[in-house]
Amino acid sequence: MHSRETVTLALRLSAQGLSDRHIAARCGVSVSSLRRWRASTDRALEQPRRSTCPRCHGQPLDLPSYAHLLGLYLGDGHIVRCRRAVYQLAVQCDDAWPGLIEETAQVMARVMPQSAVSRRRRRGCTEVKSYSKHWPCLFPQHGPGLKHQRPITLEGWQQEIVDAHPGLFVRGLMHSDGYRGVNRVRHGERCYAYPRYLFRNESRDILALCGRALDVLGVAWRHNKRNELSVARREAVALLDLHVGPKH
Repeated sequence: MHSRETVTLALRLSAQGLSDRHIAARCGVSVSSLRRWRASTDRALEQPRRSTCPRCHGQPLDLPSYAHLLGLYLGDGHIVRCRRAVYQLAVQCDDAWPGLIEETAQVMARVMPQSAVSRRRRRGCTEVKSYSKHWPCLFPQHGPGLKHQRPITLEGWQQEIVDAHPGLFVRGLMHSDGYRGVNRVRHGERCYAYPRYLFRNESRDILALCGRALDVLGVAWRHNKRNELSVARREAVALLDLHVGPKH
């Protein structure tokens, strides 16, 4: 008799597409047991299930958390199709910011509360992920290839959410693909230091979405480089601190 934790791990690895022999060796189970568990799960999936998708089934959606997660996804997230038409949403977080890892997991769980959230350690980062058949419903920007190689536009219902919660959307973008740091400038013998925000992304569309949200917040910004925008004025940084703040 195997523990529930072993069965859950084996089925999760199977959903990721790993071979039965690899899973059996990793979990210390037989291939026949794995196939029996999977068949039982498949039969259960054929039964009518409780509606779970805010878009397909009209379930309530945590709008502030969605705006936050959308920013995280556009900054450093991706969606992958797994077995049985199940999709994995994953956001990579630098291990230097444990608070960001925990915050990402909490936001992901609030957006899709019926789906468990897990963490996977990689070199220098932690991948926060969740499985659901309906992640593409909530993130229609999902598609083949890198984000900067295809158009990224928000649908009307997404833009309404972002316009209602621009601070959380920018927080997701800044904490995934940006940062708050100190800029030092020397004029002759004098050195000046001031805080600023930078957001870097190769997608011009995502940069434009960030700029629009900053405009809604009333935060002054400018293009610092081709693939980067900057918030550096003292009053603008102070205003953005109310919504974003440094990573932790």
